[in-house]
Parts: sequence; structure tokens; C-alpha cells
Amino acid sequence: MDVTRVFAERGDLAHLALFLWASGASALLLLAVRELFAQLRRFDAFVAEVARLNERLRGRDEP
Repeated sequence: MDVTRVFAERGDLAHLALFLWASGASALLLLAVRELFAQLRRFDAFVAEVARLNERLRGRDEP
């Protein structure tokens, strides 16, 4: 049986709309958090490369 039809027959369209909205909002939040963690990993890699470059440049300056 079609889920939408069951909700429509019972008059629970508001509950269906609320469920769909909450599911969509949760999915968007999950995507945003995943992208934030990916961005943090890239930033950590960038900082590590800058530190590595600084160490190499410091080694050249010392006699």
C-alpha cells in the first residue's frame, strides 16, 4: 500500500509533511557536518605542510 495514500486517508498529511521536512533538514545537517570535517582535514594537512616547509627552510639557514 502506498504510504502517501495511507496518510491522506487518515488525514495525517501534516505529520507526513513534518516527517519529510525533518528528514530533509537532518540530511542537510549531516552533509554540512561531513563537509566541515573534510575542510578541517584539509586545513590540518595545509598547516602540516607549512610546518614542514618552515623546518626545511630553517635547516638551510643554519651553518
